[in-house]
Amino acid sequence: MPLQRYSGVFEPADLDLLQRVFDQLCIERRLAPKDKEQREELAEEIVGVFRNGITDEADLLHALSNRRRA
Repeated sequence: MPLQRYSGVFEPADLDLLQRVFDQLCIERRLAPKDKEQREELAEEIVGVFRNGITDEADLLHALSNRRRA
């Protein structure tokens, strides 16, 4: 899982939230486990948005879903 490398950087609850967002966006974007590069990019994008202050799960999903459409 791309988000495992952030263990120790974020609190366990934050990692759980980030993982849920990641899983949901992978479904929305139809990213298969074999799409490693795209999944890594998505993980970095999620963490970046989270670090910029969007820490609510619904807000993260909304912000990142909109980014894809933009």
